[in-house]
Amino acid sequence: MNVAKLIDHALLRPELTIEDVRQGCALAARYGTASVCVRPGDVALAAAELRSTGVLVGTVVGFPHGSTPTAVKVAETRAVVEAGADEIDVVLAIGMLRSGELDYVREDLAAVVAAAQGRVVKVIFETAYLSDAEKVTACRLSEEAGAHFVKTSTGFAPSGATLADVTLMRASVSPAVEVKASGGVRTLDELLAFAEAGATRFGTTATESIVAEQSALERGERLSVAPSAPGDY
Repeated sequence: MNVAKLIDHALLRPELTIEDVRQGCALAARYGTASVCVRPGDVALAAAELRSTGVLVGTVVGFPHGSTPTAVKVAETRAVVEAGADEIDVVLAIGMLRSGELDYVREDLAAVVAAAQGRVVKVIFETAYLSDAEKVTACRLSEEAGAHFVKTSTGFAPSGATLADVTLMRASVSPAVEVKASGGVRTLDELLAFAEAGATRFGTTATESIVAEQSALERGERLSVAPSAPGDY
């Protein structure tokens, strides 16, 4: 397994400079990640940096709270598609889900899927704020809306992906929908455990160290990895 091909290299922190984004894209190209996930304003830059590399350009919509009106999410989706985005990670309307406004949540997501014009759409739940029953409902609504992935977290909530959540989400969607784990996926062992639980894509800033761990293991070595710091995606 080439773990780099499972990673969406995250470039979402608000303080990143243009040069930081360029360097992050270069890192993703060097290791051949599945994609980068950049801030909406960085999509055109990332598309130019990654042209002909095979690394997809992903971005976020309604990030990080999911509370923007549907019309704004649709406009944002159309704008990033025009700028060159290949994949869209949209934050579910968390408060509306918790309020029982299920038709709103479904229609909100379906509008983004339509605006994405066939591009892959991943729905971010922010599982730290949801009960298990709400996570199951979010899975059902995401699939009904036509999403391609369900995703645990933005990386900016009090907690991120857990094995229990990935297992629950995998069991709550059909085989047509994939699961992305993000928020706290910092080591090769963590990534492999989430993969065993059913995740097929991983959002992380720790791409370089994870790939280095895999290379070391292939050489019969094991690297020491620093623990996660607060706010690590």
